[in-house]
Amino acid sequence: MGFTLAIVGRPNVGKSTLFNRLLEQRKAIVEDTPGVTRDRQYGIADWNGKNFNVIDTGGFVAGSNDVFETEIRKQVKIAVEEANAILFIVDVTTGITALDDAMADILRRSTKPVFLVVNKVDNNQRQLEANEFYSLGFETVFFMSAISGSGSGDLLDAVTDLIKEGNTDEDQGVPKFAIIGQPNVGKSSLLNALIGEDRTIVSDIAGTTRDTIHTRYNLFQKEFILIDTAGIRKKAKVHEDIEFYSVIRAIKAVDEADVCMMLIDAEKGATAQDLSIYGLAAKKGKGIVVIVNKWDLVAKETNTARDYEAALKKRLAPFNDVPILFVSVIEKTRIFKAIEVALDVYESRQRRIPTSKLNEVMLKAMETYHAPVVRGHSVSIKYVTQLPTHVPSFAFFANFPDDIKRPYQNYLENKLRENFDFKGVPIRLFFRKK
Repeated sequence: MGFTLAIVGRPNVGKSTLFNRLLEQRKAIVEDTPGVTRDRQYGIADWNGKNFNVIDTGGFVAGSNDVFETEIRKQVKIAVEEANAILFIVDVTTGITALDDAMADILRRSTKPVFLVVNKVDNNQRQLEANEFYSLGFETVFFMSAISGSGSGDLLDAVTDLIKEGNTDEDQGVPKFAIIGQPNVGKSSLLNALIGEDRTIVSDIAGTTRDTIHTRYNLFQKEFILIDTAGIRKKAKVHEDIEFYSVIRAIKAVDEADVCMMLIDAEKGATAQDLSIYGLAAKKGKGIVVIVNKWDLVAKETNTARDYEAALKKRLAPFNDVPILFVSVIEKTRIFKAIEVALDVYESRQRRIPTSKLNEVMLKAMETYHAPVVRGHSVSIKYVTQLPTHVPSFAFFANFPDDIKRPYQNYLENKLRENFDFKGVPIRLFFRKK
């Protein structure tokens, strides 16, 4: 189960700076291309060996001031409903404002853990001034400076203390598939089309979180679980227009799934948000199947599908060895094929390759094309083995592991993919000293 931390606070208190600090990626601030910070609304933080999702709600608020406050309140309410914990960030240089008060009011009623972060505390005077924020009534208060990073270690310790180790999942061994994609792309229709035959349903299990529904199916003599995140939104119409809501739902679904079935609209193509979620799923090592829906609406010529697929793969790079299916949920064309392919990807993700076979194939590939000579010494890889991990991972033992550069790593990954079908599965390569 993934753990999601949402950062809330009014504008200009330092949400993006703190977000980048937690993700250790200061890129977003440095590049002043418009929209860069906008793209980095969520990511994965890593502290003491524990990973968690971080979402910056600030990236989801639209401009003008009057809309602003109602939007921010909406974001806070959603964060409270959906995230596992909240970072509420305030600014020592302005003191407590009316909007801080209003937000604190919503957050105090929440049963979720709330960490109050007083930002820009970078000298003794401000240290004193920061004490006034205790009056907001939160138990855990951190004084920090997001820019310099002072105080962030204690905060990260407190957050990671909440993350439970281990997986207590009664459905282990049953493949879990999540259908993800933008609103109105046909997620619910796909789900309903798949469930159409009532006999395929084995049982309804309420999701591990109250808001993803896990339904167990039996199709082609295979059991699997479909994670539905779309069906819940009916309960709260206010969320209908909020991008933040669909993103936080998608991140949850990705965490719970083994394979993500990413639905995109044939006419609109993959949106920036689709590509972000796709990247996140790949980074988390999930299996991926891309399903192009509403294919019935596209005007066809001889090579339409082939050209479409080539263009789409270009946008999905660097990881684009994924199955792409063209379906029409409305006409029920090829939708069951989608489940078959997802089951194949699930199998590939579990694949273990015998060490002897692996070395036979890979040593030959390395004979054909040697690693480039670096600083006058030739790099040689003597041995390859698959590691016992969830995501297919391979260790290459070499005399100078640090000198194996990206292009050669890509060559090795491509050879692994060519010889041992890993379509739809991110794989990881590690280079170690032999």
